[in-house]
Amino acid sequence: MGGSQVNQALVRLYFEVRDGLRDPVAAWAKLTGNSQQYQRARGERRVPLDDGTAAELAAAAIVCTATRHGPERVAALATSPLAEVVSGLGGAVLTEHPCAPEQVLGPSFTGPGAEDWARAAYVLLWGENNRLVRTPGTPWVIAGRYKGQKVVAIGTHPTRLSDETLVVRPGTDGALAMAMGHVLLKEFFLDRTPFDGHAMERTDLPCLVRLRGREDAYVPGELTGGACGRLSVYGGEAAEVLLPRFDDGPGVLRRGVPVLRDGDDLVTTVFDLLLAVYGVARPGLPGVWPSGYEDRAEPYTPAWQEAYTGVAASRALKTARELGVTAEKTGGRCVIVPGRLETPHADTAYRAMLALLVLTGCGGGWAQTGGAGIPLVPYLCLHACGEDRSDVGALSWALAEGLVAGRTARSVLLEAVADGWPMAPPPRVLALPRPIYPLPPEVDLLIGPDEHCDLSPPEPGLVAEAVARLAGSRAPAQAGGAREERRMRREVDHAWMHEYGEALPTYRPPGLGLPLKPTQLVRFR
Repeated sequence: MGGSQVNQALVRLYFEVRDGLRDPVAAWAKLTGNSQQYQRARGERRVPLDDGTAAELAAAAIVCTATRHGPERVAALATSPLAEVVSGLGGAVLTEHPCAPEQVLGPSFTGPGAEDWARAAYVLLWGENNRLVRTPGTPWVIAGRYKGQKVVAIGTHPTRLSDETLVVRPGTDGALAMAMGHVLLKEFFLDRTPFDGHAMERTDLPCLVRLRGREDAYVPGELTGGACGRLSVYGGEAAEVLLPRFDDGPGVLRRGVPVLRDGDDLVTTVFDLLLAVYGVARPGLPGVWPSGYEDRAEPYTPAWQEAYTGVAASRALKTARELGVTAEKTGGRCVIVPGRLETPHADTAYRAMLALLVLTGCGGGWAQTGGAGIPLVPYLCLHACGEDRSDVGALSWALAEGLVAGRTARSVLLEAVADGWPMAPPPRVLALPRPIYPLPPEVDLLIGPDEHCDLSPPEPGLVAEAVARLAGSRAPAQAGGAREERRMRREVDHAWMHEYGEALPTYRPPGLGLPLKPTQLVRFR
């Protein structure tokens, strides 16, 4: 007997039907075809089952469902032991990874390989952290240490793996990332320019943005589609722009940018807007600016972040400088290993963290393990949750247009899906590594670890063999198409991002938030 557990009545019925038909796939079809009898059989206690039979049962359900209803009706969370089997069959792999990497780095981004992690000269373990990197025996960490790699952990709890640890208050990681970006822009783009070539060729920083008149100033509008021949248009005319601020309520920052005239319109570069957002002052520009790194009142200085994160300003400054200098000397061999962030605005914080890599030429250093998939929270929102009456427009910034005011998360999600945002239909077979609720109601076979599941996960290799045998000669669909190289983005130019004040990096403090924000449904276009 192996370690598998199965619902007692379910396996009894399966054996009865299978022994009569001699075909596991047909047996599963007949078993689930009698929905009343099948549903009554579920929910009894689980009993041990040998691994071979458990694998056969799981494979029969997977193959039958994929054949009759389509492969996307078979789903698995990416961390489930059966995720690779489901992926190979063309099923839906559900992920809890942040949406930010696709928005900033593009859908073709795959992250560094294990050998690249070991080659990294500087590693930030950021978030509540990756079991992958919490074990002292993790091979890539050991290999990197032998080569002189420095590891800095950032999170709510210290870790023994790192050379240094920055302990941040829960939900404030974005404030630290913004302060580090302030330092990088000041010291590596204004004081010196080691990353200008990278920024011109590989990022959207030289791209032009149209400014729209608002009240007595301007707000950033859409990208013009063109790029400037340099990062900044500083040196001529200037205009005051109004920018989102959330650290002191939904407020407004008033800061100036250099501008050019395009007919009747004013335009500036993404880089010039970025300096204004981060509060990096230049002589002659209007607005309210920080007086220096020690200014605690104006975002986003090292001293400002200290009040939110609890990280000393000197340590934020030191970490930013180390990242910049190491990236410069090694040609971009710096890595951020993201973990879970304790805030409903984690997507905003991840974009601020990604900015550090984009600015220093380390865009390939976002060490997010695993590939792309269907985001779990929207998947459950669409297929398992009822209508949520909360107003997704409640988090819009002070000068929003009212684009999503009064709308529900579900209505915005349905619009995004209709517009091409990836989503799979509700599952009939679902494999989970841990309990997740609410669950879609029409699941025929729930594979997971707890007593509410029909079957505990069988050995993946046995399931893969059984699926191949039962599926016959059918080959799984292979994803095709050439990878498209695009500029890494610091402005995510989508109406929803502008509405929420998150088109450019910002900080949202921890607090009440919606489980599904429109900014999480923006794809890289």
